Amino acid sequence: MPPILEVTTESFPTARVFNISRGAKTSAEVVTCTISQDGKAGRGECVPYKRYGESVEGVIADIRAIADAIAGGMDRAALQTAMKAGAARNAVDCALWDLEAKLSGKPVSASACRTVPRPVPTAVTVSLGSPDEMAAEARALASHKVLKVKVGTADDHARIHAVASAAPKAEIILDANEGWSEDNLQAHLLTAAEMRIRLIEQPLPAGRDSMLADIPHPVPICADESVHTIDDLPSLLGRYDAINIKLDKTGGLTEALRMRDRARELGFGVMVGCMVGTSLAMAPAVLLAQDADWVDLDGPLLLARDRVPGLTYTGSLVSPPAPDLWG
Repeated sequence: MPPILEVTTESFPTARVFNISRGAKTSAEVVTCTISQDGKAGRGECVPYKRYGESVEGVIADIRAIADAIAGGMDRAALQTAMKAGAARNAVDCALWDLEAKLSGKPVSASACRTVPRPVPTAVTVSLGSPDEMAAEARALASHKVLKVKVGTADDHARIHAVASAAPKAEIILDANEGWSEDNLQAHLLTAAEMRIRLIEQPLPAGRDSMLADIPHPVPICADESVHTIDDLPSLLGRYDAINIKLDKTGGLTEALRMRDRARELGFGVMVGCMVGTSLAMAPAVLLAQDADWVDLDGPLLLARDRVPGLTYTGSLVSPPAPDLWG
């Protein structure tokens, strides 16, 4: 029997309002692609992102448009040119990985990982709020190894001081989500250095970040919105010290693995990140993250409910997926 592709959408409420510099989020709207063959089914989840011109309806349409090609035997290699990078291709690519594993009995990790996969420490997120609110949240999460702190306003100095003081033993990543400007960037970098911040994500808007090549980096700077696929990497040299690889940007695990290896060759540090999604979306990223410098895969922890079964989170560690979830 030929493979059969199906696509569904689900909504998962967040445990609390999740604030970043671009706005608030109260639910995760996810799209799931299921590809079935010979009594087995592979699944992949994606999170359409408005910032990149995506919508749930558009992603569903893009996935359905590839159904006949999948039924005709299209594999992951051909998929990379048949669909553009982004959320839709991610769902299809990960579903194909999962189906291959279930049909062959060989786990995805055997192909995607250099060693037997192990639990990896993930950052947990502190949402954007007032300095006092963020300090209280950081204090509650202070036992975690790494905190990822949402900033990105015109004046984040008090927020940086408050969070760093509330969790003095945690490594802190600041994520500005393109919210700083040429006028306040250097002052924020100096405050970050003073408070021993470990990494800063995407301080300036994508396309307006050339300034990063001309100023010192007292704290390493990581590209997020400025980097999607392997083709973006050369233009980031001299501006960024690290890149954040997200499957919904690369268009799946296949491209993400290539991108990680090329980033290492070019001297970039590597973060593996996520959108706010369920354990099904995080599962392939946990395998990608096995040798990352920073891991930010706490999406399910931000939800009021997750898929069952889901990933196992123990303290700061997230374990590789069990086969009944993915891979």
